[in-house]
Amino acid sequence: MNSKLLLKELCLKNAPSGYENNLFNVIESEFSRFGDVITDEMKNVYVHKKGKGKSKVALMAHADEVALIITSIEDKGFLKFKPIGIDSKTLISQEVIIHGKEDILGIIGIKPPHLMNEKERTEAVPSDKLLIDTGYSTEKLREIVSVGDYVTIKRDFYELFNNTVTCKAIDNRASITAMYVCAKELNNVEHDAEVYFVCSAQEEVGHRGAKVAAYNLNPDICIAIDVTFDGGKLGDIDRENEIGGGPVICIGPNIHGKVMEKIIDTANKYGIKYKVEVEPGNTGCDAWDTQISRAGVPSVLVSIPIKYMHTSVELVSVDDIDNTGILIARFIQELNSIDVEELLCF
Repeated sequence: MNSKLLLKELCLKNAPSGYENNLFNVIESEFSRFGDVITDEMKNVYVHKKGKGKSKVALMAHADEVALIITSIEDKGFLKFKPIGIDSKTLISQEVIIHGKEDILGIIGIKPPHLMNEKERTEAVPSDKLLIDTGYSTEKLREIVSVGDYVTIKRDFYELFNNTVTCKAIDNRASITAMYVCAKELNNVEHDAEVYFVCSAQEEVGHRGAKVAAYNLNPDICIAIDVTFDGGKLGDIDRENEIGGGPVICIGPNIHGKVMEKIIDTANKYGIKYKVEVEPGNTGCDAWDTQISRAGVPSVLVSIPIKYMHTSVELVSVDDIDNTGILIARFIQELNSIDVEELLCF
């Protein structure tokens, strides 16, 4: 399967934090040719690709997506909810899927402008004033939906110009796809390192899966793969990241300096274009927790730039996904036990 098709299949699955197992069949189907696929009690998924040596490199891309959670069942088929990582401004007029005893559809409506007063027309609507309309009777709705059920955004996958695509859950299914590209590249070469591809759980609610996975594996090096902010319009203008500009290599105290420099050297050697970004503190991703697992795991972060993060129309370049996977594969294929020892020696 090519990377665009895999990304589409992953994005159209619904796997909010705690329900990452909804991706398992896709991951097992596509990754099993590279190695054994197993899960743990946290719903982390591990793919072990064997190498010739003893060093261990873990790649970590979180599987969960932002979502909503039901807090109250109201009269006339309405549901109250709280967002998990989603700005309420982006929810108006969205179609959603409520994952109750069975999946049902709903919409998040808003009062027509003709009926709004002046204050309502000029102010944002907070999430506690929004409702999901299901069209069900209250009695029937209570048979299907319970407080605590998850809700995901219903959104199709669209291809745009310049090999860009948009969908919900690009964060972080793009990075799982990059791991797949990396695995395919490594399948064509001999490599020393034992490689573990980890689809980690519950990153969006505190990187919990990463804590468990890093403790379980105790790797010599951990490479977190996540998405980052594009620096263009409606992005973070303080960053030089750009859609189509290649993977973004992070610099900062959460990042192991020598390993990061080796990745940059690898990009330069193979002519893979890239950007760098500085994170002076918390990187807000799995690397924040893998770094302090056990006695400490040398960790780095390689990111894929996207637009409109944590919305239903996240946008990414498939070229950036491919180049991220290729860069990490080239880094791993050149590692041997001596390199690892030198990289990790201060």
